[in-house]
Amino acid sequence: MALLAALTAQQTFSAGGDLVLDARSAGLAAAAVALVLRAPFLVVVGAAVAVTAGVRALGW
Repeated sequence: MALLAALTAQQTFSAGGDLVLDARSAGLAAAAVALVLRAPFLVVVGAAVAVTAGVRALGW
């Protein structure tokens, strides 16, 4: 489980060896909130997708 979390963090917060905070991190935060609220898996994925798409649409 720890390895999966580390791989997810690396893929989310790095680009070319640099630390980045972009739409992917917002989507991950939305998924974490949905998990804390004990939402079903499809709702967690949907929240992450919707927030990531919304942030990208806003141009951040």
